Amino acid sequence: MRKFAIGAAVSGALALSALAVPSASAATPDLTFSNAVVNNGKAIVVGTTSTVKVPVTYTLVRPADLVIDGVTSTAGILLYRGQSLSKQQNELGPDDAPSCTTTATTATTVTQSCTEVIAIEPRLYFYDAADAGTWKVAGFYGRTTTDNDDSDNHISTEFGYDMWGVPGTAQVKRAAKLTTNATPEPVTKGKTLTVKGALTRANWETSKYSGYQGQPVALQFKAKGATAYKTVKTVTSGTAGALTTTVKASADGSYRYKFAGTSTTGTATATGDYVDVK
Repeated sequence: MRKFAIGAAVSGALALSALAVPSASAATPDLTFSNAVVNNGKAIVVGTTSTVKVPVTYTLVRPADLVIDGVTSTAGILLYRGQSLSKQQNELGPDDAPSCTTTATTATTVTQSCTEVIAIEPRLYFYDAADAGTWKVAGFYGRTTTDNDDSDNHISTEFGYDMWGVPGTAQVKRAAKLTTNATPEPVTKGKTLTVKGALTRANWETSKYSGYQGQPVALQFKAKGATAYKTVKTVTSGTAGALTTTVKASADGSYRYKFAGTSTTGTATATGDYVDVK
């Protein structure tokens, strides 16, 4: 996970967890994370190269006397994949400190409404197909204490890190692509029209798109002058995601393939291919 540093010493939460040497005086603060909403409640669809910026909103309740300055102490929301907090297989977090607005205070607590952005670069953070699926939400708090006074020929840095499970999940999906090509063009009315295409999806192991086989894909048609496509038939993708079917040419219009997506793969809609019927 790449996230904003605690000072300049921390480059990721897992690294921090592995290197943490909590100070005996650094007690775990009483923090509560709630109302977490990831990507506005929508699935996070990630391709092979482009960075996807995921907005996160949540409520944070902290002790009134706890200072979170984003330099020596930090707090925020992260996403993780794995059996539990202690058995994470992958995780993602923000690069920068969250933006928080105080909404309520008591003598002992401060309630804040916070927003942050998790930037996902697939080549850096997704390693295989298992990264597609349901991710869990966690709140984290990190702090560091540094002694750079080397007058005694000694310096030190101590880290502390806490993580809490937070209600909520996020669905991560592999981006999909579709193509459509109808031939011959033009075509005589009543003759057979062959519509080919291909369904592919992001392969995070190779950083390329590969064929998605065995998936139902709708062939749709929009007549010239119409405002909407209508489904003609359903075609199952074959080897390397290949799509092919035939229809009878009846009127001028555009054909396209449309994929509804799965639990691990996003939706895709091909650009329509206009056919002139003579």
